Amino acid sequence: MEEGVLLQLENVDICRNENVILHQASLSLHQGEFVYVIGKVGSGKSSLLKSLYCEIPICGGEAFLLNYNLRKIKRKDVPYLRRKLGIVFQDFQLLTDRSVNKNLEFVLKATGWRSNKDIQNRIEEVLQQVGMQNKGYKMPHELSGGEQQRVVIARALLNTPDIILADEPTGNLDPETSGQIVQLLHEICKKGTAVIMTTHNYTLVHNFPARIVKCENACLNDVDK
Repeated sequence: MEEGVLLQLENVDICRNENVILHQASLSLHQGEFVYVIGKVGSGKSSLLKSLYCEIPICGGEAFLLNYNLRKIKRKDVPYLRRKLGIVFQDFQLLTDRSVNKNLEFVLKATGWRSNKDIQNRIEEVLQQVGMQNKGYKMPHELSGGEQQRVVIARALLNTPDIILADEPTGNLDPETSGQIVQLLHEICKKGTAVIMTTHNYTLVHNFPARIVKCENACLNDVDK
């Protein structure tokens, strides 16, 4: 892969249960780049992201992500790839039985952090970054949807990922909060972390411009701005 290129898909087929969701799809992503993936529900946006973190297979073509060959990656290497990715889900997927701090601590310990001091420092850093520095003691149900999504973004940032994959991150949020979340992702991107965000909210795409790729008819195409 060329220097500065984080993702290179060339003529790939992305499959689910023997159904081809995307056919002959190509996509590149550079360091610090923000890309919207747009398209109707069921067009393959989420499947594209899931193929990048090895939840569903890539059946053909060439696929390299952060110098891993996604067509040939060994199962034991998948966790190491995922540590370089920050994944933001629409439905948050926070652990409801523990505080924000404990949610973040759980991820750090699960990914090999040992020093309690380092863990607490990193938690403070990411909560500060997403504007949630005073909410670490709260339980998820005590937070608004926008606050929960900020915590999810903080969780995605914990291991200083090269890429954030955000799957419909504003799907459950009101318009004002949605704008705040997308603005936050753009700010993170400006500091050097590439972002791929799926959405069918064209207002957000218009208000926060970036490169646009469209899923349509099992194809993936760049859209001229």
